[in-house]
Amino acid sequence: MPTISVKRDTLFTALGKTYTDEEFQDLCFEFGLELDEVTTEKQMLIKEQGDHAGSGVSEEILYRIDIPANRYDLLCLEGLVNGILVFQGKKDPPSYKLNKYEDIYSLHLTPATAQIRPYAVAAVLKGISFTKESYNSFIDLQDKLHQNICRKRSLVAIGTHDLDTIHGPFVYDALPPNEIKFKALNQTTEMTAPELMELYLTHPQLKQYLGIIRDSPVFPVIKDKNGVVLSMPPIINGDHSKITLDTKNVFIECTATDLTKAIVVLDTIVCMFSEYCSGKYEVQQCKVFGPDGTYELYPQMQYRDELINVEKANNYIGIRENGGNLAALLSRMCLTTTHEDTVLRVRVPPTRHDVIHACDLYEDIAIAYGYNRIERRPCQVVTTGGQVPLNKVTEQLRQECAHAGFTEALTFTLCSREDVASKLGVSIEGVPAVHISNPKTLEFQVVRTLLLPGLLKTLAANKKMPLPLKLFEISDVVVQDEKAETGARNERRLCAVYCGKAAGFQFVHGLLDRVMALLRQPWDMKTGYCLRQCDDAGYFPGRCAEVVLRGEVIGKVGVVHPNVLTAFDLTNPCSTVEINIEPLL
Repeated sequence: MPTISVKRDTLFTALGKTYTDEEFQDLCFEFGLELDEVTTEKQMLIKEQGDHAGSGVSEEILYRIDIPANRYDLLCLEGLVNGILVFQGKKDPPSYKLNKYEDIYSLHLTPATAQIRPYAVAAVLKGISFTKESYNSFIDLQDKLHQNICRKRSLVAIGTHDLDTIHGPFVYDALPPNEIKFKALNQTTEMTAPELMELYLTHPQLKQYLGIIRDSPVFPVIKDKNGVVLSMPPIINGDHSKITLDTKNVFIECTATDLTKAIVVLDTIVCMFSEYCSGKYEVQQCKVFGPDGTYELYPQMQYRDELINVEKANNYIGIRENGGNLAALLSRMCLTTTHEDTVLRVRVPPTRHDVIHACDLYEDIAIAYGYNRIERRPCQVVTTGGQVPLNKVTEQLRQECAHAGFTEALTFTLCSREDVASKLGVSIEGVPAVHISNPKTLEFQVVRTLLLPGLLKTLAANKKMPLPLKLFEISDVVVQDEKAETGARNERRLCAVYCGKAAGFQFVHGLLDRVMALLRQPWDMKTGYCLRQCDDAGYFPGRCAEVVLRGEVIGKVGVVHPNVLTAFDLTNPCSTVEINIEPLL
């Protein structure tokens, strides 16, 4: 689920009303969104890059809002504001208009493009007026689309250009890398394509896209009639045609391996930002000529009608509303609807490409009606079912651990590399951890392989609480497994920690014995469980043992090493037990 960051004051100005954080959170929930976090740009940078990154950064309040993955029209401030205002009945849904193409702005594809990215679409926004905020939003929307529907530019790559600096018609070609030379965006000199690929190997954002075309014998390139390079998709645009705050006319091109997604992306961009054009909500089409000489007009921005049955809609959702009320609910979701006898005629705009089935319309009715208003009712179908045995045992063990005087904690599934390695006295190379390929913060770099680090961090955050502290967690960890289809597997673990003035080993040992007794595992080396002394860098020497179940090691119990306590900023001794409960079933 993508998350967008919007400035709170700018958002409230656009909405024409000021809300408290709680009021806006309720509004988001009613609209089918979630206010994920209230933060500042400075706090976000510190979280991602460390304390040194926050100096000189704005402390303006930001709202981070979770957007459904298929609602591309809500990925920018303009779409979000428009959707909320229509939902509140403060404005009508926009009506988008296509203006006739001009031959001078046509885009011609050569046969060579079939070798790498065979599709392209284009559009023109005339008389656009950018402010600093709308310009940033224009760039951010492209980034969000690239990460979402464009699948990190592998399916679609977007290029935007100042139309007044280039001359059409334009040519989309595929050339050998050494034949491509231009000044890339924000560069000072011209470079060939291989030189640019080498330059961007260390670029924090662009390096992830190089593999899309690196091994191809030809690279895609878009030029104007004078040979000026507009872009080398999906890597970088040219500096010559870059967009600025003074840009008045914008040429938008999308190259793709999936034509349908390219159409969706182009429709989304032009619909969101056509409100800033001299002709509000007007977009100029472009002729896009294929290698065979035939052409299509883009953007399509098609409106279409969908028919749904009033009774079916009520039955699916579990409400009893007449057709007029249902039509009003759908209209609040930017889906202009009329009631005709027993059916609803829904006009789906080009911004709502997520509507592909009647069920999508039922969902929007439910959102506008309010999920909390839908009455609970018993199931009308005879069914049988049961809880997954592992989950059932997990719930039972949670109760028993609580009965034993331990307090349950719920910690993050992701953690830093140090948490599962160096802080526990081991090397990260020896830990079978699943690594995040492009971690956004230093705190979330790997998936946890142990529950213990999370509980130790919880203890560190609660040092003001009176001792002793007795915590437990029963949850999943993830470890690498070459035999698994995904290369990794989940393990359900139980971990308990005792922290007091003394190590309290007897408390965690007693909890282990209690759990084994409840699961009917006898104290027996062959038929049940036993303890076997072992050495582990995370535990005090001579105070660590493996928990062995019928010859298989399922966990460890012992006194935590002082070095580990220091690494987690703890001063009191601790004992812990952590076992895999799946073999016990």
